[in-house]
Amino acid sequence: MNLINKKENQIVFKAEINESIANAIRRYLNEVPILAIDEVEIFKNDSPLYDETIAHRIGLVPLKMEKLSKENKLKLVSKKEGFVYSGELQGAIKPVYDKIPITSLNKDQELEIVANLKFGKGREHSKFSPGLMFYRNILEIKIDKNFYEKIKKIFPNIEIKEKGDKIIIIDDQQKEISDVCEGICEKAGKKAEVDIKNELVITLESFGQLKVEDIFKKSIDELKKDLSEFSKKI
Repeated sequence: MNLINKKENQIVFKAEINESIANAIRRYLNEVPILAIDEVEIFKNDSPLYDETIAHRIGLVPLKMEKLSKENKLKLVSKKEGFVYSGELQGAIKPVYDKIPITSLNKDQELEIVANLKFGKGREHSKFSPGLMFYRNILEIKIDKNFYEKIKKIFPNIEIKEKGDKIIIIDDQQKEISDVCEGICEKAGKKAEVDIKNELVITLESFGQLKVEDIFKKSIDELKKDLSEFSKKI
């Protein structure tokens, strides 16, 4: 694997991997156990939102992954005028993001909630999803040598190789290089040759409960576990 880009909650890398295997790993992201708010008890709600809407919003707040303690609850009591945010949830477990708006309160209005936590999997509900993964094939593009300057001006950081009267561009970035090349050639009445390589650009993003590397490893571990169980039954 070759790293292309890495941020706090995102990683982009190249890998020589079959699409079916990549898709299996992608699907198994939803087999990684994730801590989330399950049931919400609303004792008082003077806000303009229905109880069901508030419960749904709170359920989707990502939580920092911790082992469930004896006190596996979060409480929210707010009497102040203005927006109520996820950071106001109080308990041993903390939200990943403090500024997710839950609802708003006017003067003399109150909101009192108790939320129960549990581990679950994304196939049960999206609130248990750790993140998302998507991928595409790396493309090799061959176009007329005369377009070199034009392509270099649009994409100054890409590597361009010369071969005879053609230039070769490898589209392994998160840019639609192939579309641009095909568009430029089409306007000039020429055609770009696009070859699909047996290598993928994979993007993995975390919603914040786990590091992206941990999500990738855990999804592979869950896939291996199921394959092992399946092989025992054959």
